[in-house]
Amino acid sequence: MKIATRISTYWKIQLIGWITTSLYWGFSAFLAGNFIWKLGVVDLILDVSIGITLTNIYRKFALKRGWNKLNLKILVPKIAISILVLSLLYMFLIVGKLYLVRLFILKSNPISFIAFFKSTQLQIFITGTRLMSIWVLAYHLYHYSRLEIETVKENARLSMMIKEAQLNNLSAQLNPHFFFNSLNNIKFLVLENPSSARRAIDLLSELLRNSLNSNVGRLISLNDEIDLVRDYLELEKIRFEERLQIQIEINAAASQYSILPLSIQTLVENAIKHGIERRKTGGFIRVKVEEENNFIKISVQNSGKLSKEIKDAGIGLKNLKERLLLHYNGKASFEIKEMKDETVSATILIPSK
Repeated sequence: MKIATRISTYWKIQLIGWITTSLYWGFSAFLAGNFIWKLGVVDLILDVSIGITLTNIYRKFALKRGWNKLNLKILVPKIAISILVLSLLYMFLIVGKLYLVRLFILKSNPISFIAFFKSTQLQIFITGTRLMSIWVLAYHLYHYSRLEIETVKENARLSMMIKEAQLNNLSAQLNPHFFFNSLNNIKFLVLENPSSARRAIDLLSELLRNSLNSNVGRLISLNDEIDLVRDYLELEKIRFEERLQIQIEINAAASQYSILPLSIQTLVENAIKHGIERRKTGGFIRVKVEEENNFIKISVQNSGKLSKEIKDAGIGLKNLKERLLLHYNGKASFEIKEMKDETVSATILIPSK
């Protein structure tokens, strides 16, 4: 039974690159007329081994310390020091190789190692610096380009998810049940309370306009998001009347930050749909935003129970989780749980720094 062994792209490039370099030196010696086949073979094996060993040690070192994710300003000094260290190691190893080859392969009586080292160190150090510079820069350029490609992909994906959130939000506002109730309430308000009717029309118009023209950028100010939430809840208050109690608390320090668009709005809509609407007596919606241990804590609490439908996460909540993951690189979190006294709490934690 044959076992197929697949060589990774990295090792293919390593082998091809260092073998080509060694063959170039051998070819140069051949043209110069001082090429010895036995010596050429030994040099090829040892040169390739030294080059691969040094660069692979650097690769493991860089990966372990996450250098491939650093920005250029921080990375450049580290690269410069690394090239210097690699060049010095290359110089000592190659000089040692040349000395041992002269001693054991050519069977010559060389000068002392110290004298041999002094006579060859500068040339080999320059060669090592050139080779290590090319390798290290090419290695990091490859990873930097991949990181840029991944960032572009994530940004495109996040943009699509924001669009989807906007469409979901628009769909919620145009939901026949919501729309019918809003218009029906406005119809009765026209006769009973014309000023409230005008306000309700303004709110409905504003919600639909924001749904169509929401900022497609990656972040919006917390105050803009809260304004949208206030309009939505005010309109729902007209529908539910005394069955809905609203409380919004915003920490002054937290109001300076920006958040993902439609993030709080999604939680509030979810609270109305799965909480308040399903209770004959209605309930409360409490929105609170505060700073906590270098995080912005956004919590939306509502009267109700955590149903299996919510636990499995609907489209809106799944979208929100994915957007938080993409934008904050896993540093943000979302949690929804049932508390005492038939209260459901949804919490978003996003880094403030």
